[in-house]
Amino acid sequence: MNVKVETQEKNTAKIIVEVSAEDFEKALTSAYKKNRNRINVPGFRKGKAPQAMIEKMYGAGMFYEDAINEILDTTYPQAMKESGLEIVSRPEISIDEIKRGEAVVYTATVATKPPVELGQYKGISVEKADASVSAKEVNEELKRVQQLNSRLVSVDDPEFKIRKDDIAYINFEGFCDGVAFEGGKGENYPLTIGSGSFIPGFEDQLIGHKAGDELDVNVTFPENYQAKELAGKAAVFKVKVNEIKYKELPELDDDFAQDVSEFDTLKEYKASLKADLKSRKEKAAAQTNEDNILKAAVDNAKVDIPAAMIETTIDNMVQDMALRLQQSGLKLDQYLGYLGQTMEQFRDGMREDAERNTKTRLVLEEIVKQENITVSDEALDERVEQMAQSYKMTADDVKKSLGSALEDMRRDLACQEAIDLMVAEAELTEPAKKSSKAAAESEEKTEE
Repeated sequence: MNVKVETQEKNTAKIIVEVSAEDFEKALTSAYKKNRNRINVPGFRKGKAPQAMIEKMYGAGMFYEDAINEILDTTYPQAMKESGLEIVSRPEISIDEIKRGEAVVYTATVATKPPVELGQYKGISVEKADASVSAKEVNEELKRVQQLNSRLVSVDDPEFKIRKDDIAYINFEGFCDGVAFEGGKGENYPLTIGSGSFIPGFEDQLIGHKAGDELDVNVTFPENYQAKELAGKAAVFKVKVNEIKYKELPELDDDFAQDVSEFDTLKEYKASLKADLKSRKEKAAAQTNEDNILKAAVDNAKVDIPAAMIETTIDNMVQDMALRLQQSGLKLDQYLGYLGQTMEQFRDGMREDAERNTKTRLVLEEIVKQENITVSDEALDERVEQMAQSYKMTADDVKKSLGSALEDMRRDLACQEAIDLMVAEAELTEPAKKSSKAAAESEEKTEE
């Protein structure tokens, strides 16, 4: 096998591989052996017809495709190594005319890793993310817990009218142009008013009605409604209110605090809620700060990313999505059907993120190079051990399952060290002062 490299514009290259006529003949023989049991030749039992007889009957190129695929599988990985290129895309293969008894020549056009011109990545100044906790936020969290501990109460008063947040048990059937449509019927459905679970405008029209009422609810389906035959159409729902229930909320007092926590007083419980909120917001703020610093470093850098590299990133994103959907028992083509998108539209929707992710990775890898960041075997083993504990496996089993991806993990850890370095040397500025009204609301004391 002979390998020649021709560099092209815009970070692309051609790897020209010449495979000897002898190796091509071996690949043809291998293709013959793989396929002969499936080929019928008069006068011979299946699998017994000679290669020359099959080629004479079906054509000289009968086994070319399988032979070429075998050659690509066996020679391209070695050609990649010999090229000395940092290849960042799948190859586009073209093959010269094949002549029996002569060498086979194919060309792999690939994208190569583009050079990165770093801008400022140390001492970046970003506005510090707010991690403060207001009294309003504490009270909202308290109300959330109060809602979780509410109980449903059936309404006995025949004059009771439906309000927001009440639950109406309804029979309904929907009609478009006087014709009932599929999926538009329900019996004794528990609808929480204000939940937004029904078509916009439906729930509002139930407010003020009583148990036993029958009414028409007029709505229009959204233009982007998933059932295309209903999208944008006006509909009438025949509705009967069977029953009304409301949530009875517990009193916010010391007894409540004792029921839902280990604290004796509401004051202590609210202080605990505030501490928990503070911890969560500090973690979220730290992540926001990191994201903003990284974004600034990426924006400051210049790199000309080859189109094929972006397409490869999108390929990987699509593959990851397909695997996640498969775990949920859904196929990608079914998911696209629900979205009403073609694969081309789906890929286009990923393009902006793919471009950003690709540039981010290239910038981080260049910072790793500039800063001479290395990840020791000990640090890599520590990460493997964390994974082993998480998946309840041995470290050796994790390494075996990762295979060559273990080195990808090492590179990921190096990139994270680059991020940590940027964060450590960044300047976090305090956010602009709030207006006096906003500040007053933030400092408002929590009611005890």
